[in-house]
Amino acid sequence: MARPFASGTISFGLVSIPVKLYSATEASEKISFNMLHRDCGTRVQQQYICRKDERTIEREEIVKGYEFSKGQYVTFSEEELKALEERATQAIEITEFLPSSQIDPIYFAKAYYLAPDRGAERAYSLLGTALRETKQWAIGKFASRGKGYLVVLRPLENGLVMQQLFYPNEIRSFSELDITDAAVKPQELQMAIKLTELGAAEEFHPENYRDEVAEKVRALINRKIEGEEITAADAEEPKGQVIDLMEALRASLAKGNVRPDKKVSRLAVAAPAEERKPARKASTHKPASPATRARK
Repeated sequence: MARPFASGTISFGLVSIPVKLYSATEASEKISFNMLHRDCGTRVQQQYICRKDERTIEREEIVKGYEFSKGQYVTFSEEELKALEERATQAIEITEFLPSSQIDPIYFAKAYYLAPDRGAERAYSLLGTALRETKQWAIGKFASRGKGYLVVLRPLENGLVMQQLFYPNEIRSFSELDITDAAVKPQELQMAIKLTELGAAEEFHPENYRDEVAEKVRALINRKIEGEEITAADAEEPKGQVIDLMEALRASLAKGNVRPDKKVSRLAVAAPAEERKPARKASTHKPASPATRARK
């Protein structure tokens, strides 16, 4: 049974909707390795070293500081650090509504489930139904744990999800990448579109995917526990640069690069009409009759 980690209130006009917050994701078990002393196998501990005094210092001697210039810091006490934090109101203040298509998924950060608190079921259902009917998402502000967050409330199934968003300054500009425009030939585009159609799906089924890398690592760890020596697999030879894009597309279509659960007729992977060779005409020569063969 899921347990809420916090409570909050959605401010929807003059309506207040008390809600409970649940984590929408469950972190998978992280495979981590500890640092050990090679000679005895004991875990090593980290220490804080003062380079000026050349000695180990205890945690009680440490303060936090902000570097405002190279090598120059201003220090803060615990009380001052608390004063810098955003006051946690636990209020989710809706500021505007937008069509869902207007928010690019690149802004998506962590997601939380929202459930109505006691007595708020009707108002909670009203907001969710309104968002579903209008295909709108609600943009809001949320302050928690000393930080202010930009969030979006969106409907999911019969409930609401609070999706934390990145701020614009946290998104790197695409202009930082060196991308040059390249001309696309109509025939290449036609075959590329056909290739996407072969692999098209009506719905997303995440259950069809699994973390194969983590499974491989765990299998190797188990072999090591059982006493086997682990050796690195031979690295794959680097693939050469694709010279003929049309041939690569045609080969992909002929191979039928589709999901295992989707069957595609081979007729769908024929070359474009303008590239097909004309069919050979049927022969009009009739085989000789037995009597004719006998005369010969």
